[in-house]
Amino acid sequence: MQPKHWIVFILLGAIWSASFLWIKIALEEIGPLTLVAFRVLFGLLTGLAISAALRIPLPRDWKTWRIFIILGVINVAIPFFLITWGEQSIDSAVASILNATVPLFTVVLAHFFLHDDKITLPKIVGLLMGFLGVVLLLSKDFKAEAHNSIIGQAAVIVAALSYAVSSIYTRRYTADVPGQTRGMLPLFSATAIMWAIAPVAESPLIIPQLPMTWIALLWLGVLGTGLAMIMQFYLVHEVGPTRATLVTYVFPLGGVLLGVIFLREQLSWQLAVGAALIISSIAVVNWKKK
Repeated sequence: MQPKHWIVFILLGAIWSASFLWIKIALEEIGPLTLVAFRVLFGLLTGLAISAALRIPLPRDWKTWRIFIILGVINVAIPFFLITWGEQSIDSAVASILNATVPLFTVVLAHFFLHDDKITLPKIVGLLMGFLGVVLLLSKDFKAEAHNSIIGQAAVIVAALSYAVSSIYTRRYTADVPGQTRGMLPLFSATAIMWAIAPVAESPLIIPQLPMTWIALLWLGVLGTGLAMIMQFYLVHEVGPTRATLVTYVFPLGGVLLGVIFLREQLSWQLAVGAALIISSIAVVNWKKK
């Protein structure tokens, strides 16, 4: 990756690492559906503001809109809800590390569905290292009293698979759309879906009262969705889905540190070693023989 790609990569990793903490904070007052509804709404408004400032027109053909409606479901609505719902029963640190399985799924899917992102030996080694880290991480929760925790972990893993599928779909079908609008267009359908479901499923809809909840929602919406989606789609097209989704390997370190510092979550040796293995695989996957 070029320096400009690494800058976007690191910024995106930093923003999304903190997102797991803000989700945990917002869940103290509102439900997961309401949280996601506000998050995607603020993300959409941010994307619209950026597009207006740059004078980028919205697409007018149905084929393009159909692609991004699908992405709004599989890349936003489903994974956002699953991660938020899962964090009701698992630590934010665990959620951030489980989300780092995205490139593990992507590296396999990309091999079969993309011609320029094939599996190589370094990628296979990185895949095994990451998988070992995830297994080690989950080992501390494999006990009877952790049934709800295991369900929460499963929800985040399904969200990771959804992200992997959508990254492949993005690379194949959105190359002709202006970069600044790629990350914003899926938020139209995601916002419509979440605001149709949340008021009914979590009736009566709770409007946040605490200032900290609004800060969390603004962070998640403006930075964690509006700006982050644009950066994510940029990386997918610039460096490919496998390397772009490696940004999720930055989450564990940030998620663990923020969870331990601000939420007093336990820093176990499984978390530490599991995170180290997953993060170390970044170098392996990006290694190229000279």
